Amino acid sequence: METLVKLVPLPRDLWVYLVIDLALALLLLVLLKWLAGLFRKGSVTDELAVKDNFAFGISIAGGMLSLCIVLGSVVGRHVGQGFESAATGMVSFGLIGIVLVNFGRFAHDKLVLNRVDTRALIGDRSVSIAMVDAASLIASAIILRSMVLWVDGSDMNAMIAITTGFTVVLTILLFMTRIYEVRYARDNQNDSFQGALQKGQLALAVEHAGNLLGTALIVASARHLLNYHPDGYVSNVTGWLIVSVVLSLALYILVNASKKLILWGLDYRQEVDKQHNIGVACLEFCLTLGIALIVNGILEFLS
Repeated sequence: METLVKLVPLPRDLWVYLVIDLALALLLLVLLKWLAGLFRKGSVTDELAVKDNFAFGISIAGGMLSLCIVLGSVVGRHVGQGFESAATGMVSFGLIGIVLVNFGRFAHDKLVLNRVDTRALIGDRSVSIAMVDAASLIASAIILRSMVLWVDGSDMNAMIAITTGFTVVLTILLFMTRIYEVRYARDNQNDSFQGALQKGQLALAVEHAGNLLGTALIVASARHLLNYHPDGYVSNVTGWLIVSVVLSLALYILVNASKKLILWGLDYRQEVDKQHNIGVACLEFCLTLGIALIVNGILEFLS
């Protein structure tokens, strides 16, 4: 058997750490579901099973996936450091992840999509708004995961770096969304980007979800370019902010160039903005994520 399968040496108590991490992860997911119902003053089960609110399901799914993304950067982080340390680290980072992701959702609703009542529209089954809401949560989690992997250890300096650095997430999402709003208004006789989402423009929501996720992936690669300084609170935040802005703008230029080249002969702006062509929006979604993943893969070799 050893000649067929070459396994790396595994710690004998690895299964104990695995059980601890999985059990705590499930508890945190249950907590997230409970909080989702609490904030909406209703039962998650009623919304999903009784009212058949698909938009609510998409939003909850985005929140759960975002938490799993954050927890995925924590599991195994404390293997060999003791069971108590593993449990404490998992709970600490998990709770911080829940707080920051939900804070990011609140800030996205109030600052980024400031002209849209996200909660009310999701309650009214707006799938387009729910898709953007879920994408914003997942995007926040992708960047937060990168920051967790970037810091060393689980001490207070690491917590401060992650918490303060999370402001970069909100700044970048706000900055890039405003750029897309300007583009949409320019190409659509000064029409409102947020207004189109509010009206249920699903193709635009798919395209913008790709923009958010692509931006998150490219910003996450900033950890390969920056050195972590435990006591460099200001330099850590400014470093992430400056590099993230540059990378986000570079992605915007690269994606637009790739769309013009690959979708040559197709007026993709007209197809998405005017004709609500979800197929074209999906192509743009994939191109944005694909370019971001390629750049991310290149920068990963620098670390």
